[in-house]
Amino acid sequence: MPGEVAEIALMTDKLRRGEGAAESSPPLARLIERARAGDATAFDQILMLHQRRVMATAWRLLGNEDEARDAAQEVFLRVYKHLNKYDPAQDFGGWLYRITVNVCRDLGRKRGRREQVLSFEEESERMGELASPENIEAAAIRSQQQAIIARALATLSEKERAAIVLRDLEGLATEEVARLLGSSQTTVRSQISSARAKIKLYRDRFLKRGRSGITP
Repeated sequence: MPGEVAEIALMTDKLRRGEGAAESSPPLARLIERARAGDATAFDQILMLHQRRVMATAWRLLGNEDEARDAAQEVFLRVYKHLNKYDPAQDFGGWLYRITVNVCRDLGRKRGRREQVLSFEEESERMGELASPENIEAAAIRSQQQAIIARALATLSEKERAAIVLRDLEGLATEEVARLLGSSQTTVRSQISSARAKIKLYRDRFLKRGRSGITP
């Protein structure tokens, strides 16, 4: 329907421009209830409340800003289409995570695996995580560490990357990560352990090359 298409276009356009949420919003449960009843303004507020987290997760999973933006838009399109299927007894954040992970998987498979270098320095700036000017040295060290981790993430398998992003970068419990990825906790622990070992190995090699004056 033209009206519905226009509403979705407006929502995703706001997501691409990165507009912020209103200063104060009703409780999430109330917003969801209103959005399920067809209130486009309520859905718009839900989008604004969650867009930064969805964008950050997609960026870390895909390793590319443009693809992360495409994924974030697709996530909220799916939320819009399937919100009536959402069970209010469920955790909305977990439901949204599952959609985000599935969208990123679909996008990754469609476009194929390729070498990607995630700019965590740029991500930090855009996500509002810049260090204070008084702590420039610490910010520089952190920036280098983030860059190393970003490059290391690009060397992991899709499953290892998803597991460690959700567990270590997003801070989810292993049980929740396993549920989101449709895997067992034992498998997820193994993937996380393997990913951590590979990241450490990459970091050690990177720093060793840097001390030797060799460009990594």
